[in-house]
Amino acid sequence: MGTNPFDIPDGYCEIKHAKLSRTIARDGEINIGRDMRVMACHHSIPGQDEYCVGWLNHQLGVGNNIGLRMKMRECENISDMEVYGDQHEKFEDTLPK
Repeated sequence: MGTNPFDIPDGYCEIKHAKLSRTIARDGEINIGRDMRVMACHHSIPGQDEYCVGWLNHQLGVGNNIGLRMKMRECENISDMEVYGDQHEKFEDTLPK
């Protein structure tokens, strides 16, 4: 399901991957007015980070990230977003076994 983390360009780091949990909204959390942590796409060019589409899909859907939802109201092409294949239900499922 999704990208094998060990196939990510320019290497993979389990420690950095685990720290991405800070980008996931928690139940009942409202992060409005604080700096928002986001997950960058593994295809991003250094210095030109793009949002990870799988992360966006999750956080705008079941992740219920209110701050991100408010920010995306300004995004003119969010309705064009597409994910490919099955998506993980929770972040912990993305970590290597």
